Amino acid sequence: MSVLSENGNLSRPRLGRMHEVLAHHVGAGDVPGVVALVSRRGEIHVDVLGRMALDGPPMQRDTIFRIASMTKPVTAVAAMILVEECRLRLDDPIDRWLPELADRKVLRTIESGIDDTVPAQRAITLRDLLTFRLGLGMIPAFPARHPIQIAIADAGFAPGPVFPTFPPDELLRRYGTLPLAYQPGERWLYNTGSEILGVLIARVAGMSFAGFLQERIFTPLGMTDTAFHVPPDKLKRLATCYTRDAATGKLKVFDEPASGKYAAPPVFENGGAGLVSTADDFNAFAQMMLNGGRLGTERILSRPAVELMTSDQLALSDKQGSEFLLGAGRGWGFGLSVVTARDDLCQVPGRYGWDGGYGTSWYSDPREEMTGILLTQRMLDSPQPPQVFSDFWTLAYQAIDD
Repeated sequence: MSVLSENGNLSRPRLGRMHEVLAHHVGAGDVPGVVALVSRRGEIHVDVLGRMALDGPPMQRDTIFRIASMTKPVTAVAAMILVEECRLRLDDPIDRWLPELADRKVLRTIESGIDDTVPAQRAITLRDLLTFRLGLGMIPAFPARHPIQIAIADAGFAPGPVFPTFPPDELLRRYGTLPLAYQPGERWLYNTGSEILGVLIARVAGMSFAGFLQERIFTPLGMTDTAFHVPPDKLKRLATCYTRDAATGKLKVFDEPASGKYAAPPVFENGGAGLVSTADDFNAFAQMMLNGGRLGTERILSRPAVELMTSDQLALSDKQGSEFLLGAGRGWGFGLSVVTARDDLCQVPGRYGWDGGYGTSWYSDPREEMTGILLTQRMLDSPQPPQVFSDFWTLAYQAIDD
């Protein structure tokens, strides 16, 4: 299904090619179902294939998906709203709002025991949280071999598909017991910055993180199906989430709609990975970003704020050890990845977005005035995108018709 103008911005025959390839992935059992959206210069094309569960009803355009790390850019936008109101400042210490993270100790080396520390050279700032350079996060050594990795896991923050379920104050208390792995501003470490950022936003705003997102982003943009849980009257629209069984190679259920993790409000509203959404809801967010902070008559951010968010903030040394996530041609802005070098059909400098570990992907390309959103319900097996992801992005760009 599609909504296309006659401007020729997207090729109908080539969008047919997209349908055929995505249908092949569904038919081969790579994914139970797909909702794929491509938007360019006012044209919107949507493909809906497969089923919401292996033995379930057909996939629908308004099917709800767990978008996991696609939550991160939403959280970053929320933080920038507070920056534009001067309630937060990028380079001010966060100690006032997050005293649990004040007066940090830092490991002498990454191999050090957790008590072998030196004082932090400076306080953690909001910019550190947004750029994942606060000194805490996923240590890129697999299998885990450093004492800090064991300490992080013991505190309840082991990397993986099961996210923290502590109340916000308890989450900060636990993070406060850990030394920093690196000095603030020294190294990009994945994920933790967004988790902590959600707590910071709630404390500064004086309301729940979910309430702030609803009031300042979701309601203005008409994102009626985006939240941290799915209410009972919408559960029939939530896709079943699957993972690949390592022993059999077959898909097995990871999260059921009615009895799963998203059927009730969470204890922790996770700014790094907690949201559910639909293709059209997230496209509203993406179009707001692509339009410089505005959607229709609603302005969420200024154009300069969006430009800052979507600019690479990293030095090459910041990414050391995390190349498996960012690589040579990718940087990081505020809560999202930014392409810095062209090495593939879809890798256009300035293109920004991020993937979700439960099987979703979003990127927008200002140069092409294009957004793509791919929603599946199969968890990723590795940091390398599955074939259906790379094929979707190839197909989106090959459909450009000018």
